[in-house]
Amino acid sequence: MHRRSPSLVSCIIMDLIGYATYAIPFFGEIGDIFWAPLSAIIFYASFGGWKGVLGGIGNFIEEILPGTDFIPSFTIMWFIQRHKNKNINSTARLSK
Repeated sequence: MHRRSPSLVSCIIMDLIGYATYAIPFFGEIGDIFWAPLSAIIFYASFGGWKGVLGGIGNFIEEILPGTDFIPSFTIMWFIQRHKNKNINSTARLSK
Protein backbone atom coordinates (compact mmCIF):
# COMPACT_ATOMS: atom_id res chain seq x y z
CA MET A 1 0.00 0.00 0.00
CA HIS A 2 1.28 3.43 -0.94
CA ARG A 3 1.39 6.07 1.81
CA ARG A 4 -0.11 9.42 0.86
CA SER A 5 2.24 12.38 1.33
CA PRO A 6 1.08 15.59 2.97
CA SER A 7 0.27 18.50 0.68
CA LEU A 8 2.86 21.10 -0.25
CA VAL A 9 0.72 23.76 1.44
CA SER A 10 0.68 21.88 4.76
CA CYS A 11 4.46 21.40 4.57
CA ILE A 12 5.00 25.11 3.93
CA ILE A 13 2.72 25.97 6.86
CA MET A 14 4.71 23.66 9.16
CA ASP A 15 7.96 25.28 8.03
CA LEU A 16 6.49 28.76 8.59
CA ILE A 17 5.48 27.81 12.13
CA GLY A 18 9.04 26.63 12.78
CA TYR A 19 10.40 29.83 11.26
CA ALA A 20 8.05 31.94 13.42
CA THR A 21 9.80 30.69 16.55
CA TYR A 22 13.06 31.91 14.99
CA ALA A 23 11.66 35.27 13.92
CA ILE A 24 10.30 36.39 17.30
CA PRO A 25 13.08 37.59 19.64
CA PHE A 26 13.34 35.79 23.00
CA PHE A 27 10.29 33.66 22.24
CA GLY A 28 12.30 31.88 19.57
CA GLU A 29 14.55 29.71 21.68
CA ILE A 30 11.91 29.19 24.39
CA GLY A 31 9.35 28.29 21.72
CA ASP A 32 11.78 25.82 20.16
CA ILE A 33 11.88 23.81 23.38
CA PHE A 34 8.19 23.07 22.87
CA TRP A 35 8.07 23.14 19.08
CA ALA A 36 11.03 20.83 18.34
CA PRO A 37 9.53 17.60 19.78
CA LEU A 38 6.05 18.43 18.48
CA SER A 39 7.43 19.17 15.03
CA ALA A 40 9.38 15.89 15.01
CA ILE A 41 6.23 13.92 15.88
CA ILE A 42 4.23 15.71 13.18
CA PHE A 43 7.05 15.07 10.70
CA TYR A 44 7.00 11.34 11.45
CA ALA A 45 3.20 11.19 11.29
CA SER A 46 3.23 13.06 7.97
CA PHE A 47 5.85 11.00 6.15
CA GLY A 48 6.05 7.69 8.07
CA GLY A 49 8.51 4.88 7.57
CA TRP A 50 12.25 5.25 7.80
CA LYS A 51 12.15 8.66 6.09
CA GLY A 52 9.71 9.84 8.73
CA VAL A 53 11.92 8.57 11.55
CA LEU A 54 15.18 9.96 10.15
CA GLY A 55 13.49 13.15 9.00
CA GLY A 56 11.79 13.56 12.38
CA ILE A 57 15.13 13.22 14.16
CA GLY A 58 16.74 15.68 11.73
CA ASN A 59 13.79 18.03 12.11
CA PHE A 60 14.06 17.89 15.90
CA ILE A 61 17.78 18.73 15.75
CA GLU A 62 17.16 21.53 13.24
CA GLU A 63 14.43 23.07 15.40
CA ILE A 64 16.28 22.76 18.73
CA LEU A 65 19.61 24.18 17.50
CA PRO A 66 19.79 27.98 17.58
CA GLY A 67 19.85 29.71 14.19
CA THR A 68 18.78 26.75 12.05
CA ASP A 69 15.00 27.23 12.05
CA PHE A 70 15.12 28.76 8.57
CA ILE A 71 15.72 25.32 6.99
CA PRO A 72 12.42 24.20 5.37
CA SER A 73 12.69 20.53 6.35
CA PHE A 74 9.02 19.67 5.71
CA THR A 75 9.11 21.24 2.25
CA ILE A 76 12.40 19.56 1.39
CA MET A 77 10.95 16.16 2.31
CA TRP A 78 7.83 16.92 0.28
CA PHE A 79 10.02 17.46 -2.81
CA ILE A 80 12.00 14.29 -2.07
CA GLN A 81 8.76 12.30 -1.77
CA ARG A 82 7.34 13.84 -4.94
CA HIS A 83 10.52 13.02 -6.87
CA LYS A 84 10.44 9.45 -5.54
CA ASN A 85 6.78 9.03 -6.44
CA LYS A 86 7.37 10.46 -9.91
CA ASN A 87 10.17 7.93 -10.48
CA ILE A 88 8.01 5.05 -9.24
CA ASN A 89 5.15 6.08 -11.55
CA SER A 90 7.52 6.43 -14.52
CA THR A 91 9.02 3.00 -13.87
CA ALA A 92 5.57 1.42 -13.53
CA ARG A 93 4.44 2.89 -16.85
CA LEU A 94 7.59 1.67 -18.60
CA SER A 95 7.18 -1.87 -17.29
CA LYS A 96 3.61 -2.22 -18.66
